[in-house]
Amino acid sequence: MSRKRVVLTGLMTLLMFGAGCTREVSFKQDVFPILSDNCLSCHKLGTEGYIKSGLSMEDYGGLMKGTKFGPVIIPGSHINSTLIILLERKGHPSINMPKDKPGLPESKVELIRKWIDQGAKNN
Repeated sequence: MSRKRVVLTGLMTLLMFGAGCTREVSFKQDVFPILSDNCLSCHKLGTEGYIKSGLSMEDYGGLMKGTKFGPVIIPGSHINSTLIILLERKGHPSINMPKDKPGLPESKVELIRKWIDQGAKNN
């Protein structure tokens, strides 16, 4: 078999079997840094976002507890997770997040979507 054919066969295998594979998204390494950089200034004890909603993003437990109105994460379903609706800026303008800042880059929202769809694990 020629070298070119071997390379093409390898690429086809990667495309067929590797395209559907996604790595597990880590709360600690991937999601928390995004939340820390973009949400924590308003969503920790004593801040405006916490006082209004009851949502603390200081740790996994606070995020999963949600707001005084209910959960913001539905493990396994980003579509039903309020956090994603607000990050996609599809909620009421007064509650879209992050507030008074540009929206998050799509790549960061997508990472959070994947984490939720993978079960929103404390990993």
